[in-house]
Amino acid sequence: MDMLNSLFLGHAVWLWLVFGGVVVTLLALDLGVLHRDGGEISVTESLWLSAGYIAVALVFGAWLWWQVGAQEGMDYFTAYAVEKSLSLDNVFVISLVFTAFAVPRQYQHRVLFWGILGVIVMRALLIGAGATLVQEFHWILYLFAAFLIYTGVKMLWAADHAPDPMRNPVLRLIRRLVPVTEQLHGKAFWVKRPDASGRMRRIATPLFMALVTVELADLVFAVDSVPAVFAVTSDPFVVYTSNIFAILGLRALYFALAAILHRFAYLKYALGLVLVFIGGKIIAAEWIGKIPSAVSLGVTFGLLAAGVLFSLWKTRGTAG
Repeated sequence: MDMLNSLFLGHAVWLWLVFGGVVVTLLALDLGVLHRDGGEISVTESLWLSAGYIAVALVFGAWLWWQVGAQEGMDYFTAYAVEKSLSLDNVFVISLVFTAFAVPRQYQHRVLFWGILGVIVMRALLIGAGATLVQEFHWILYLFAAFLIYTGVKMLWAADHAPDPMRNPVLRLIRRLVPVTEQLHGKAFWVKRPDASGRMRRIATPLFMALVTVELADLVFAVDSVPAVFAVTSDPFVVYTSNIFAILGLRALYFALAAILHRFAYLKYALGLVLVFIGGKIIAAEWIGKIPSAVSLGVTFGLLAAGVLFSLWKTRGTAG
């Protein structure tokens, strides 16, 4: 019991174990029960699955509020909203990746599911490093702020230009080092093929390359989203749990959003404004004090709602 009550990154070990148990249960249900046989996920199923993830995230936040405190609870919901909104931009890139590698819808869930496992580890490393830097060098938050404002302005400036995930230098390097088949081989990431000497060797499939590209895309987005959440709170537990729950739900929502991405053409402008607001909030705190989490949450929701509604209004005559 003493070990469970001991602190790890500012919170009791048993809190981390509860969070880990919830995530493992969700992943086991997702792959081991709901999608054990693979297959294409319908829009209706995607919406129900996403609603389930959001419900779990909200219940966890309410439990954290009750168990740890109101400030941590509000910070969690604010960080969750920020991460969820910024991760929406990731959906656009994931759609481009699947189109570039010609991944059928029935195999896309497999890529996204295994991609989540990589994200869980990657975000843990980034958030751990970020928490250490913020604790040791508080002034680094101002670097985060400047970076967020720069990224937000850049997003506003280049919102009409779609990124090309295939131009990633790491992906090009992997293609040089790892042989890749020309065609998909079902849901396999690797296949065995004879080389010139007749020996069998493992060769990556385009599905594996799609997985790598999705992971690289998330790494790029994490560079924006992790500093943004640290601008809300420096509590590693709140930052990490809000990150993971937002990403879990977003991957489930992808299959519903992918069919209507064109209806959210102006959402990137709202996301850019969110980044500018969060960066400006850090700088403003030097003169007017810390802006309450409730205000941050309200502004974030307001900007996103405006972006969504304006997008739907501007594209109201578009099919789909």
